[in-house]
Amino acid sequence: MPPRSRYLFIASMDVQPEREARFNEVYNTEHCPLLSEVPGVISVARFETQELVMVMGGETRRIVIEGEPKHHAMYELESPEVLTGPGWSEAVDAGSWPEDVRPFTLNRRHTLLKLTYPES
Repeated sequence: MPPRSRYLFIASMDVQPEREARFNEVYNTEHCPLLSEVPGVISVARFETQELVMVMGGETRRIVIEGEPKHHAMYELESPEVLTGPGWSEAVDAGSWPEDVRPFTLNRRHTLLKLTYPES
């Protein structure tokens, strides 16, 4: 999967279990579509943490990172400045997200990554 951008922003979080259905509904039908329209956002995708079993050093290992959030949204960005621009500022607080979802999230983590390989 070749990257289409040099920057990847990841928003990770958990949600109160009784609010998970509403969280997924708003995230998929409002929040991600709104953010995908922001100038400089190249793509948006959501993932959920899965059990990780892999071979490393000839040994099959189950890797568990305690406290890792379940939900992750990944945004390919043209530049880090997208996150401080007016389009992002408006979209991140639009729709049902600020009042109907955000207050019920926890264990939030935000990460900005810069591509180092392959070079573009």
